Amino acid sequence: MITLLLALGSSLAYGCADFLGGLGARKAHVLRTVMIAAPASLTVELLLWPFLGASFAPATLAWGAASGVASAAAFALLYRTLAIGPMNVLSPVTALISAMLPVGVGLLQGERLGLAGLIGLALALAAVVLVSAGHGSGSTRPSRTALLLAFGAGAAIALQLIFLHQAPTDSGVGPLIIGRAVSSTVTLAAAGLMYRRLGSEKPAYAMSAAAGVLDSVANLLFLLAARSGDLAVVAVITALYPAGTVLLARSVLAERIHRGQLIGLGAAAAAVSLLALT
Repeated sequence: MITLLLALGSSLAYGCADFLGGLGARKAHVLRTVMIAAPASLTVELLLWPFLGASFAPATLAWGAASGVASAAAFALLYRTLAIGPMNVLSPVTALISAMLPVGVGLLQGERLGLAGLIGLALALAAVVLVSAGHGSGSTRPSRTALLLAFGAGAAIALQLIFLHQAPTDSGVGPLIIGRAVSSTVTLAAAGLMYRRLGSEKPAYAMSAAAGVLDSVANLLFLLAARSGDLAVVAVITALYPAGTVLLARSVLAERIHRGQLIGLGAAAAAVSLLALT
């Protein structure tokens, strides 16, 4: 139950972070948004160091750095995807991809689920798909470019989660600190190389920083959940984060929520209940 609560908290934080990051990327070049979000995340993780501890063994450095590279790609691809929109379609697409890869890795590593867990896992994946049922009258269809970006963002998120899970369990927040330091460095380097193409628009500083802080909280909760439970279950529960993004897009941007999405939200609740029985 603690694992599920941590995963649900991670999902909620990811959903809010994605909404704010995508909204911020509509106001300025996506790299300008990430330039603020990534260092803000690093600041949070450094503040957590004295309380949660951190070790920096070679394995921690390696997996943390790998997660950082994936995180930088995920930040840029995801925020650009959500800036193009529509959020209520593209966010769930990234979630489905980000769930499938860790589930495969978890099962290949020998994780086993009971009947309720297998049904819950399948229902959770179905819920992610249903939440993306935004195609219809009154709903904007995403472009091919937006869909390709969404697939790339989902893969990058999945790799980030897998790499974090591989880090030693006694490393504290070490993998998060290393990962965020690497992602911040990669982001700033990319921004420096592309400086002339970033435009003159000022980023939404508060919104971008808040997205970074929430992303850091989401990463921490995921790491704690994955250390106490199965990667396959934690990854799928975490991948329900589009529910938060969709609801925020509905309340703030007036994006329409379709019947299929409402069914998906109900299926997600049922899936969580079944997974709690495992």
